[in-house]
Amino acid sequence: MNILEHIVADKRKEVNLKKGLIPISQLENSILFNKSTVSLANVLRNSNTGIIAEHKRRSPSKAVINQSLNVQDVAKGYEKAGVCGISVLTDGKYFGGSLDDILLARASCNLPILRKEFIIDEYQVLEAKSHGADVILLIAAILTKEEIKQFSQFAKNIELDVLLEVHNEAELQKSIMPSLDMIGVNNRNLKTFDVNLTTSKDLSEHIPNDFVKVSESGISSVKAIQELKPYGYEGFLIGENFMKTANAGESAAQFIKDLEA
Repeated sequence: MNILEHIVADKRKEVNLKKGLIPISQLENSILFNKSTVSLANVLRNSNTGIIAEHKRRSPSKAVINQSLNVQDVAKGYEKAGVCGISVLTDGKYFGGSLDDILLARASCNLPILRKEFIIDEYQVLEAKSHGADVILLIAAILTKEEIKQFSQFAKNIELDVLLEVHNEAELQKSIMPSLDMIGVNNRNLKTFDVNLTTSKDLSEHIPNDFVKVSESGISSVKAIQELKPYGYEGFLIGENFMKTANAGESAAQFIKDLEA
């Protein structure tokens, strides 16, 4: 099994356990469930920088990135820096995150919030909405075409944006459907963890212009963004680059300043 298969196997157990503890009705009755959402896709379309900044404590490829920054400070710092949205990792076992991180981010900023998670069940889409997220991530590598359709349509019905992540052309071709808002190309090879921006460049011409193009992983310099913009990318997901510093918000602010220079 590769790391993704391990994560998904654990996620199925976790979701089944949660379903037994917290009924759907409780999620739908949460205060945040009826809060109007902000479209990250629209924000990206109208931005010159397109930065989606991430809150991530650790990852299977990098172990600990930063355990000391609290979510509230990071969210406030990112908003002050002028990012387009914040991506919040909610997986506990592999990334050290939780749904509480979304609640804290929601209470601290007005940015669109992406729930970065391994979604394998509609229940997790409801969780995202009930905790104040505006966007969900669907990963083509772990879902069938039918599941992508089911989860993305369900998300749209409850006014969430959908970012679909692909790693290659085969995943992209099975995934293109009108219930998606953004298509993200992950530059990280899931088997080797190597990162190569060529992945985003190669796949760009296969992504219809109806979708906002987002490039993910390995974007650690202004030069990388300048390289990708001619390929039609309007969103850039940056995680470790900001989180590995002592002040993620200041780090993002400096990055955006350099980008706009």
